[in-house]
Amino acid sequence: MDRLERNIILHLAYDGSAYHGWQTQKKDRTVQETLEQALVQICGHPVRCVGCGRTDAGVHARHYCANFRTDCTIPVDRIPFAVNARLPHDISVFSAAEGEPGFNAIGSCIRKEYIYRIWNAPIRDPFQEHRVCFYPQNLDLNMMRQAAAAFEGTHDFRAVRSVGTETRTTVRTIFHCRVEDAGPLITIAICADGFLYNMCRAIVGTMVYAAYGKLKPEDIPALLDKGDRRLTGPTMPPHGLYLNHIWYPEFEFCD
Repeated sequence: MDRLERNIILHLAYDGSAYHGWQTQKKDRTVQETLEQALVQICGHPVRCVGCGRTDAGVHARHYCANFRTDCTIPVDRIPFAVNARLPHDISVFSAAEGEPGFNAIGSCIRKEYIYRIWNAPIRDPFQEHRVCFYPQNLDLNMMRQAAAAFEGTHDFRAVRSVGTETRTTVRTIFHCRVEDAGPLITIAICADGFLYNMCRAIVGTMVYAAYGKLKPEDIPALLDKGDRRLTGPTMPPHGLYLNHIWYPEFEFCD
């Protein structure tokens, strides 16, 4: 048996504004690297965290799951307090739990929900800076909702992904794609069994195109069938995107 017998599951959140995404990189500051550095101080040995997904530079997580293996004997209920004392204020660990040996934060995840927030008003709100996409042009919410519905179901989503990490298949199932508004704040929630690189931001870009007449919602199924990224909407800025809800067979992390 591996010396690092305990498999610890962490529930955390972070403001991604100061980070170049989740995954450790050679030169840029990332959430994974920052979290691992804090855990090393607690565990007394090198730590590798497995995250539930790769969030891009500037993207946030309201709920995120990671796991790591350790032989450290610290009680699991003390881990959040110990690690938060060593983390910057834009990352917080909410809870920790002992996981089954085979649990893997990304491999065991069965679905995720991202939300994208747009501040749709003529004047930006300075208190929302880095947390919403400021979009001053008026957006037709009815058209956005029709476009959102066109993405639901099982499709090949290569038309709404950026070139990046290669995957075995570009087919995914979107369980819901919803648009809600509260005054000038528009929130798009997209739940799926998996996401391609920049898929959420490209879907929202296509919805924005539909909202001011650059394409019709009823055209979206044909655009997905064609699979040509050039025919769909732009990739929206990262700072409006949040990982919001994650599901596992035995539990989930959400509000």
